[in-house]
Formats: sequence, structure tokens, C-alpha cells
Amino acid sequence: MRYAIIESGGKQYKAVEGQMIEVDRLSDESGVQIELRTLLMADGDDFMVGTPTLSDILVKATVVEHFRGEKVFRFKYSPKKRIRVRGGHRQQYSRLSVDFIGKPGEKRKAEKVEPVENTENEMPAAVPAVDEPKKARSKSAANKSATKKPEKVKAGASPKEKKPAAKKSSSTKKSTK
Repeated sequence: MRYAIIESGGKQYKAVEGQMIEVDRLSDESGVQIELRTLLMADGDDFMVGTPTLSDILVKATVVEHFRGEKVFRFKYSPKKRIRVRGGHRQQYSRLSVDFIGKPGEKRKAEKVEPVENTENEMPAAVPAVDEPKKARSKSAANKSATKKPEKVKAGASPKEKKPAAKKSSSTKKSTK
């Protein structure tokens, strides 16, 4: 497996041939092929490390799309000064498809590596509802439930009977002259 460590936007990413990487937003439009700065290249057990870059190694990638990341919230709170500041941010990203890693003029096909599926954001498949057969009720059971009268509650036998509230006694002082 051939991979390279590339630099884009001051950050380093691992680029594998045939896979997609997400980098900070690039000014290039989607569908454009770009070349990235290579810091390290590994091909099996062979490693080439740049000081700081490898000028004879190309990493070609195609811009697939531009998208926005998850929303991040921040909240500043000072209770005694009555300060409540709420803000949010969504980072802009570009998705790149790594097409080629190697020396210029080298004829090599990118190894097809199956992309890793992101199962966190996917919705589960809907399970079709199965109709269960209704149980047949006898006519006598249906008539009993329809004609059933509510039970009478006896006056003194209620378990949740309210107790009378205690009288508040007002203590007033009588003034003696």
C-alpha cells in the first residue's frame, strides 16, 4: 500500500491512493486536479522522508466537493455581571480524491481501496410493518365490556380521602391599659 503525508493549509494529512481525504477549504473549484506538497512517502517497507519536502514525488488529487462541517457552539457566561454570549461556528472543508502518488512520468494505476463507510450519520433501514391477525372475540365478551357499569364508590371507603385543613389560630395580643 502506497501512502504519503501531505501538507495543506498548514496541516498534515495521510493520503492513500484511491481514498478520499477532507482538508480545509481550497480555492479550487470542484473537478480540478491539484498537486499537493509531499512530506513523506511510504511504499510497503520503503520510506522517503523530505527535508522538509520531497520535490521529486507528486501527489495528485481531484477536488470532489466543498462542504461545511458540524456546527460547534460556544457559550460565555459570567453570572454576576449578567454576561451571556452565545456563538457558533461551522468550518468549511474540501473533499479530495487522491489519484496518484509517485514520481513524475511513472505509470501506475491507483489501487482500488474500498472507502470506509461512515455509519454514524446513516439512518437505519426501515423495517416493514407486519400485520398480525386480530384475535376473534366472542359476542358475549364484547357485550360484557360494552354494558359494564362503573362501580359505585362508598362515601367513607375512599383511600384518597382529603383531610380537613387545620384551622389557623390567630394569636392577637390584647392590650391592657
